[in-house]
Amino acid sequence: MTLPTILVINDDGINSVGIVALAKQMKKLGDVVVVTPGYERSGVGKSLSIGQVDVTASSFGDGVRAFATTGTPADSFLIAVNKVLEGMPDLVVSGINIGPNLGIDDLLTSGTLGAAFEAAIRKVPAIAVSYCLSEITDRMPEKTRVSVDDLESAAAVAYKAAKHVLEHGMPEDVDIVSINVAEDAVCNNVKVTSLCYEGYGDIHTATEGGYKIKSWTLRHYPDGEPGTDLHAIKNGKCVSVTPIKVEFFHNKDAMKDLMESLSA
Repeated sequence: MTLPTILVINDDGINSVGIVALAKQMKKLGDVVVVTPGYERSGVGKSLSIGQVDVTASSFGDGVRAFATTGTPADSFLIAVNKVLEGMPDLVVSGINIGPNLGIDDLLTSGTLGAAFEAAIRKVPAIAVSYCLSEITDRMPEKTRVSVDDLESAAAVAYKAAKHVLEHGMPEDVDIVSINVAEDAVCNNVKVTSLCYEGYGDIHTATEGGYKIKSWTLRHYPDGEPGTDLHAIKNGKCVSVTPIKVEFFHNKDAMKDLMESLSA
């Protein structure tokens, strides 16, 4: 029997414990191929590189083919499907991100979600998994203190979600399943949530000559309405599961007055 092909990507880089923990679990389900940035590319969204992207074979162990790129997560997806795999995988799993991916701002900023969007645009089932470390300070030492053992719950949830999707397909009308696991999550306390549409607060600190995001903390995020991903993570030891559909609505009927002005 042919094993399903699972493409694993992240935005924390190929040496992150998050992608190691994720690939280990995905290996139980299929033929895992890792194609991901060689270093951290957090916050690049779905951006693509203008110029050359280098690709280097990387040692990953456990029979996993792995390649590190100098591009973004979105670059890595496109290179994976067009050059490495020469076809679409059965599933893309992006993560495990060290840090939250909650609400509309994160959705549009995250490289983890950027790779998932590239997959979803091409009708490839996509799961994004994030470990909601409560605070990440300047130069991000907290990311390096997280161990594979710390990610056991997040990796277990990723395994269950991937297994379900491979066996049953994506939930109806869902393109991306975004999973956020609280730092203190009880693994079976799983909540289906909606995306919070409130944006970040003031996240910049004054420096000499400008401003800088010196730390990343859940305090930067709004509380969110009950039922949203943000509210769930900030108010409970839970796993938030948010269905995402890549669909932008266009109300043509509402354009009548504007079109009259443009045509005058």
